[in-house]
Amino acid sequence: MSQTKQNEEKWLSRWEEARIFEADPDPRRMKVMVTFPYPYMNGPLHVGHTFTATRVDVYARFKRMQGYNVLWPWSWHWTGQPLLGASERVAKGDETFIRVLREVDGVPETELKKFVDPLYMAQYYTNEGRAAAKATGFSIDWRREFTTVMPTYQKFIEWQYTNLKEKGYVSKGTHPVVWCPKDKSPTGDHDRQIGEGVTPEEYILIKYQLDARTFLPAATFRPETIYGVTNIWITLKQRMLRLRSIRKHGYSAKKPLKNLVNKKERSRSSVPSKAKNSSEKTFINPVTKAKFPILPGWFVDSKQATGVVYSVPAHAPYDWLAPKRSAKQA
Repeated sequence: MSQTKQNEEKWLSRWEEARIFEADPDPRRMKVMVTFPYPYMNGPLHVGHTFTATRVDVYARFKRMQGYNVLWPWSWHWTGQPLLGASERVAKGDETFIRVLREVDGVPETELKKFVDPLYMAQYYTNEGRAAAKATGFSIDWRREFTTVMPTYQKFIEWQYTNLKEKGYVSKGTHPVVWCPKDKSPTGDHDRQIGEGVTPEEYILIKYQLDARTFLPAATFRPETIYGVTNIWITLKQRMLRLRSIRKHGYSAKKPLKNLVNKKERSRSSVPSKAKNSSEKTFINPVTKAKFPILPGWFVDSKQATGVVYSVPAHAPYDWLAPKRSAKQA
C-alpha cells in the first residue's frame, strides 16, 4: 500500500473515531447547515458528484474552523422515474443498458438479476455510493443519512409545500409540460431515458369554418400570417375524425388526435365519425371572412399537430410551389 493511501485511511479512521462531523444542538454556537443535490440511485456516483460535493465540503470545513456548528446531512434520491426507468430496462432485457451496468458499473451478474426490483437497485447503488463518499472524506454527519422514500421525509416535503402555499408562494394551476402518454404523467429532463432538453412547444389552433357547425383546426407557430392564407392543405389518405370539444364540431387527423386529447381543454374529445371528402369544400378565413379552397397536399405530415395545414405562399416557398405541381399533375 502506498504512503498516500496509508495516510488517507489513517485520517479517515481518526475522523470517524472522533466523530468530528457529528453536529448536535449547541445553543452556544452559531449554526450552519449545508446540503448537496440528492444523487439519483439508478447508477453509481461519478466525478460530477465529487466535483460539486467537494465545493460543499470546503465550505463546511471552513465554517467549522470559524467556530460554527456545521451540519451536513446526506440523502439518496430513490423517487422519480429515472430509477423506475432503469429497472424497467433491466426487466425488459435491454442488452445495451445491461452491458453498461455490467462493464462500466461493475455490477455482478448475481446482483444484475435483482435489479428488476427498483428498490433493490436503489439500495445497491446507495451502498456503493456511501462507500465512495466516505472514502473521499466528505465531512458528513452519517447519522442524518436518509432516502426520499422515507415517510418522515415525505411528510417534511408536505409540510414545506403547505407552509409555502399559506404564505402565497405556491399556487395551484396549469402550465405546459412534457407529457408521457404511457404513464399518464409529466416527465422532467431527468425522468426521460432519451430526449433530455426537450421542452413543450406552444401551438396556436386557428379554427377555419366549413359551415355553421363544423370547422378545420390548423396549428401554427405564426398566427399573424393568417392575413395571407390562400388555401388549406390536407392529405386525402389520412382519415379525418370528428372532435366535439373545442366549442364547435371540427375535424382532425386521426394520429394527432392523441395530442389534442392530452390537452386539458380537449380532454372530452371523441371520434364518433369519419369526415366527408373535404377536398371539394371551401372554408372561411375567420379574420378576413373570405372563402378559400381546401386542396389535397401530398407533403402534409398527418402525424404533426392536427394534420390540417393552412397555406401562406408569401411566407412559405413550399406553399407557393405546391399548387403549381398540383396543376401539372391534374
